[in-house]
Amino acid sequence: MNSQQYIEHPEKVEKLYKRTLWIVVCSQIFGGAGLAAGITVGALLAQDLLQTNAFAGLPSALFTLGSALAALWVGRFSNRFGRRMGLSTGFIVGGLGAVGVVIAAIFANVWLLFISLFIYGAGTATNLQARYAGTDLATPKQRGTAVSIAMVSTTLGAVAGPNLVEVMGDFATSIGIPPLAGPFILSAAAFLTAGIILFIFLRPDPFVIALHLNKNKQKTQTMDATERTENNRKGIRMGAAIMVISQIIMVAIMTMTPVHMGHHGHSLRAIGLVIGFHVGSMYLPSLFTGVLVDKIGRPAMAVASGVTLLVAGIVAATTSGDSIVVLIIALSLLGIGWNFGLISGTALIVDSTEPMTRAKVQGSVDVLIALSGAAGGMLSGMVVAGTSYTVLALSGGLLALLLIPIVISTRTLKA
Repeated sequence: MNSQQYIEHPEKVEKLYKRTLWIVVCSQIFGGAGLAAGITVGALLAQDLLQTNAFAGLPSALFTLGSALAALWVGRFSNRFGRRMGLSTGFIVGGLGAVGVVIAAIFANVWLLFISLFIYGAGTATNLQARYAGTDLATPKQRGTAVSIAMVSTTLGAVAGPNLVEVMGDFATSIGIPPLAGPFILSAAAFLTAGIILFIFLRPDPFVIALHLNKNKQKTQTMDATERTENNRKGIRMGAAIMVISQIIMVAIMTMTPVHMGHHGHSLRAIGLVIGFHVGSMYLPSLFTGVLVDKIGRPAMAVASGVTLLVAGIVAATTSGDSIVVLIIALSLLGIGWNFGLISGTALIVDSTEPMTRAKVQGSVDVLIALSGAAGGMLSGMVVAGTSYTVLALSGGLLALLLIPIVISTRTLKA
């Protein structure tokens, strides 16, 4: 690969940037469908095998713990070998984990289920990490939009996934497999397809090109190195905090909503509908979120995230569980708040990292996000078992208020 041609011809960089986005879009459509299964029926599958609600949050905790390990590995692997190898491998491993979940359900093997859900988390982590690939060649004014394009493409698969729960359940039953394992058949095919797309088409690697471009530009930088380093540290801390808090809230409430609905007699179709709206709201707002992040700023959108998550928690806490409409509104707001936090936080991380260490830092931050999600998923079941879904939802909404002082404390951060 001759990187000099990109240094000498900026128009080629722009062309490669656009091509990279299209490839990421294609992979994310499949990746979105792959992650939806664990969100929708993971807790129900564990509840069915364990015959208790107290550990219904364990599947979410396991695949988010798995995604934490995978995020660290994918980030470091991408930093060394490029996005193509890191992302394609992560998706393929996640697909194999989904296959393991299906096998565990067939034999009612709880331990194999737990191990497979942990491995399945690699697909979830990779789906999230793929958003960074679109930013490698983006200018500072394009980064929020680039993240949005990558995320909104996930919407197609992520919304279709939950709404195919009953269809895949019927398909699984027709071939002698437990119906709750059906969505994981879809996950396996989706993750493996996403990995193959990236492995074949993500050439030349945008991360590798970005490294060469950065080396050429270093001599023109005018900001004092110490000042730039401190500015970067503030941005990384702020971006990580925004994404961690929004992840804890989103995962905790989302994980227990299917169980809460099950207690009120709702069908799998109804649960899939609510989760479909939620997942769609996690990604579809990206159509405008990235533009807002680039136009009005990262901090303003972080505050908007906190306010939206607060309202989501209040709405979820005030519903009896019988109204699908109110649950759709609550879970949609939950998804939108998470979207605002993830895109503003991601843009801050990209702004605050140098290309030579960017993928490694991004992977480390995503570890924190995954671990926070694991904590939220694990504790959610215990909170609901010990108190109620209302307490869980209201606590999550109040936690979102922390985003406001975090933004204020770093208000001196330079653009």
